[in-house]
Amino acid sequence: MSDLPARFLASLKPSTSLGLAVSGGGDSVALLHLAVACGLQPAVVTVNHGLRAEAASEAAQVAGVAAALGLSHETLLWQGWDHTGNLQDAARKARRRLISAWALQNNIASVALGHTQNDIAETFLMRLQRGAGVDGLAKMAGHWSEGGILWQRPLLGFTRNDLRLWLQAQGKTWVEDPSNDNPRFDRVRARKALARLEPLGLTPTHLAQVAAHLAEARTALNTLANQWAKDTLREEAGTVLIDPALWKAPAETQRRVLQRVILWIAPADYAPRGSQVGQLLARLADGQASTLAGVRFIQGRGGLRALREVKAAAPRCSADHIWDGRWKVVGNLPQGAELGALDAAGFAQCPAWRSVGLPRAALLASPAVWLGDRLIAAPLAGFQSDLIRALPLHPLL
Repeated sequence: MSDLPARFLASLKPSTSLGLAVSGGGDSVALLHLAVACGLQPAVVTVNHGLRAEAASEAAQVAGVAAALGLSHETLLWQGWDHTGNLQDAARKARRRLISAWALQNNIASVALGHTQNDIAETFLMRLQRGAGVDGLAKMAGHWSEGGILWQRPLLGFTRNDLRLWLQAQGKTWVEDPSNDNPRFDRVRARKALARLEPLGLTPTHLAQVAAHLAEARTALNTLANQWAKDTLREEAGTVLIDPALWKAPAETQRRVLQRVILWIAPADYAPRGSQVGQLLARLADGQASTLAGVRFIQGRGGLRALREVKAAAPRCSADHIWDGRWKVVGNLPQGAELGALDAAGFAQCPAWRSVGLPRAALLASPAVWLGDRLIAAPLAGFQSDLIRALPLHPLL
C-alpha cells in the first residue's frame, strides 16, 4: 500500500493547475489525500445535488478537510432536476457542467475525478446487460480534453478496496452515500452482481483488463473507419455526400462512418447505438430515405446525402453564439440579430437558392440570421451571402 502515492502520481498528467472533484465518499477522499501526499496543492470542488438532507453536511465536511490541508474549496449546488428521466444520468451531466464552469472561472487547467477499477467493472456489467458492442464495453478513458479542460481519472488502476485500505492506514475517514445501496439504481445492482462474480475469478481487476483489451480493439476499428471516411465522405455546405464505395467496407466500418456523420451534423454526447445504425443501413440498402438522431439521409442527383432534419434543429439563439451545436456566423450582424434555421418562411425569401446547388431539404435546416420575423441573411441559400458567412465549428474529417 505504501506505493499508492507514487502509482497515483505516475497516472496523473501534469498541468499548470489542478482541481479535484471530491464528494466525501471513499474514492474521492482517497483522490484528495493521494494528491496531497504527492505534494500537490489542488483546488477542491464538491457538488451538492440537493437530493439528500445529508448532502450539505457532507459538503461541509469536505470543506473542513480541504481547509485543514490548506486547500481552497467550493461547494456547487444543483437545483435543476425536474423529477423525470434517469436521475443518476441527469446528476452526472449536471455535475460535469457545474464543475466545468467552476474550472473555467478559476483558471483551472485540469480536473481529476475519482473513478476506479470498480467503476470500470460495474459499467462493463451494466452495458453487457444492455447488449453493448465494442465501444460500450471498452474501458472508460483515463483522460480527455473537453470544453477547454483536461479531464483525468487517475484512479482507474486502483480498486475501491485498495483505496479504502490505504485511507484506513493513514487514519482518514470518509462518508458512505446510502444511495450506493439502493437497488433501484442500475449501478448498485451491477455492484452487487460483481460481488457474486468474484468467486469465479471475475474480479474488478479482471473485468477492467477485458475492458482495456476492448479499448484497444476500438482504437483499431476507429483507425480503419477513419480511412474509409476520408475516402468516401465529402462535406458540402454542412451536409455530407456519401460515396457508394462505403458499402464495400465491413459492416462495422459502415456503422462507425455513419455514426461520425451523424455526430458531425447533429452533435450529441453519444452516437446512436450500433443496432440503430444497423437498422438505418438496412433501410438505406433498400433505397429508402431515412432519419436517425435528427439527421436525414436522402437520395439525390449527387447520390446519398446526409443533412440536418429541420424539426430537430435547435431554437434560435443570439447571432454571436454557436447555433445547433456546430454553426457560427461572421460578418456585419445587426443589434439583436438571432441565428436559427432558415425553415420554410425564410426559404420563400431566397429566390436564388437553386444557384447554390443544394436540395431544398438541406437548406431548410441551414443557418439563417433573423431580426424578429425579418430574414437578414441565409448564407448557404445565397441570400446576402456576400455580407454574412456561416461556418461549421469543426471540420468533418
